[in-house]
Amino acid sequence: MFEVPLDGLYAWVGVAALSVAVLGVASALPSAPAPDAAGAAATVDSVAGGDYPATGEHGIAAERVRIAPERIVLDGERGTASAGFRRGPVTPVRDDGRLARVLHGAPPSDAFDSSEAFAAATRNAREAEPEWRTASDRLRIRRVHWGDVRVTLVG
Repeated sequence: MFEVPLDGLYAWVGVAALSVAVLGVASALPSAPAPDAAGAAATVDSVAGGDYPATGEHGIAAERVRIAPERIVLDGERGTASAGFRRGPVTPVRDDGRLARVLHGAPPSDAFDSSEAFAAATRNAREAEPEWRTASDRLRIRRVHWGDVRVTLVG
């Protein structure tokens, strides 16, 4: 009456093998999602879409970042993610130079001799080929107005 039929043993072995296979697949999946490029792009859009000068920051968890006038790409050990800007084009800023000073809070008039020089620098930054850079933990965004020049700096 309490004997285990032979078919039951095969079923238990099959279920155990399937459980081990599922555990192997689950452990191979990434433990966290890819970097949040869409959130970073949304923060950029919120600053860029305003009519007045503004600043913003967005935390990022990535090892490398590539900023182009129309999109951002974040890359890390958990994958690569990209998102486009709705309020572009923005001006990508490298970590050094006069545009970086403005991005970090200096008035454009302190870093440039004229609004024309500022406009030329932002135009050159937008036309440069986007390149991968080491990512910090924060993305900085600043909307700047100087004369007729209205730009959104991102770095």
